[in-house]
Amino acid sequence: MTDQQLADLRQTYSQRTLGEADVQAHPVVQFRAWLDEAVAARLDEPTAMNLATVDAAGQPAARIVLLKGLPHDEGFLFYTNYDSRKGQELAGSPLAALTFFWPGLERQVRIEGRVEKVTEEESTAYFQSRPRSSQIGAWASPQSQPIESREALELREHEVAVRFEGQEPLPRPPHWGGYLLRPHRVEFWQGRPSRLHDRIVYEQHEGGWQLNRLAP
Repeated sequence: MTDQQLADLRQTYSQRTLGEADVQAHPVVQFRAWLDEAVAARLDEPTAMNLATVDAAGQPAARIVLLKGLPHDEGFLFYTNYDSRKGQELAGSPLAALTFFWPGLERQVRIEGRVEKVTEEESTAYFQSRPRSSQIGAWASPQSQPIESREALELREHEVAVRFEGQEPLPRPPHWGGYLLRPHRVEFWQGRPSRLHDRIVYEQHEGGWQLNRLAP
């Protein structure tokens, strides 16, 4: 594909509109409504979200993780290896951003906030609800660290399976658990024709949420 062909790729968005009167007063409640629509539309991976973090030098990094809950509409829950790159970056700077993109509905949600670890009890309960193979994988993988080969990783997996043979469920690794991102800014984006998209942003002020429309 040439650069010109790449530049000419575009799509007209015209499915829906988004107005101030259309949204809920709380952004997580509004997000839940949009997520329900994404699930009902049978979109691929509706809970997939881009998690952006930053390291000590200010270098941002982003990756896709899966949303695992919206507890009490307080924030966005996900789980990972605390020793991974994202875990180390969150330990150094707990500010992070999430982005959801649902092209089938011509929608995007951008979320900014502060991340905190959930309790050990919550992490253990979720870990032990996962398939056994996923539990073994969490023990076997030194996430984000260099490894010798695929074969070396599979050997680690086998060794963990032997170690915990007959044990159900597995104990949770101490380096694995959940994070809750508590938002202070949430933007809902609805595609519109002529690139005049609808953008409604919630910003937290003195314990409440203020809504504004943004120019596209």
